[in-house]
Amino acid sequence: MYVIIMGGTGMLGRALTDALLMRQHTVSIFTREPERRRGLPPTVRLLQWTPQSPGAIAKHLREADVVVNLMGENIAASRWTPARKRALVASRVETGRVLASAIRLAQPRPKVLLQASAVGYYGDRGDDLVGESTPPGDDFLARLCVEWEASTATVEGLGVRRAVLRTGVVLSQEGGALPRLLWPLRLGLGGPLGTGRQWVPWIHIADHVGAMIFLMTHEKAEGVFNLVAPTPVTNAELTRALAQRLHRPAFFRVPAFMLRLLFGEMSSVLLASQRVLPNRLLDAGYAFRYPVLNAALDNLLAPRMA
Repeated sequence: MYVIIMGGTGMLGRALTDALLMRQHTVSIFTREPERRRGLPPTVRLLQWTPQSPGAIAKHLREADVVVNLMGENIAASRWTPARKRALVASRVETGRVLASAIRLAQPRPKVLLQASAVGYYGDRGDDLVGESTPPGDDFLARLCVEWEASTATVEGLGVRRAVLRTGVVLSQEGGALPRLLWPLRLGLGGPLGTGRQWVPWIHIADHVGAMIFLMTHEKAEGVFNLVAPTPVTNAELTRALAQRLHRPAFFRVPAFMLRLLFGEMSSVLLASQRVLPNRLLDAGYAFRYPVLNAALDNLLAPRMA
């Protein structure tokens, strides 16, 4: 199987690349930042992303069986100023539209497209159980996810099987949320965010990668899938579990007003409550390696704590 990954130099893309290569598949990566090749296996071909030329992109796509679109600026890298919001939208929505145009031009076309999205689609849902049929929220991140998902929807009319990945909080040793959560705890300054009662839809990176490969290879897998573990936890429970493994206290609760002061509108990423379940992924037959938080953290933290 030949897989092209868009945005493959990030945490998820690199983990997916490694897993595909281990299974003897061929991988190429479209990237906006060729200098980030460092650390990629030498067998991976790096392709220059040329949004002004969908035809040039299409020449590469016609060789692929699967395209995975993970492109997008880091949502939590900085405050959401008007300029930052425009960059977040452009890197997702405009990129998706260019990709859809390139797939339309490609002959033959890829058989499968995995389209990234996020559980931010749902907005703040309190204690409600959230499945794939739950309607979108109405904040900036929810509206962004709606546009992001729609950006490649036209490929479905071209005979391309499309699966949309609404990703939760990915736990990994290599980056993302986990190091940011661990840093204050290691200093003895950690604690719940806001009330701590908000639900966190987490997933171990091994399961995120496993789910992506599962969706690539299962011919009936199409539509929206929540890529989260089946056992969401509250922020307080997550913080307590991390603190216990580090043998550190977790008494320093961070008030919601302080998070809003520090991060502005972006604080919604930390404070929104999303009790999201992977209903369609489970119904399709995916078996989680790490369905509960304790097992996931034992796997991720034990090597570093040994």
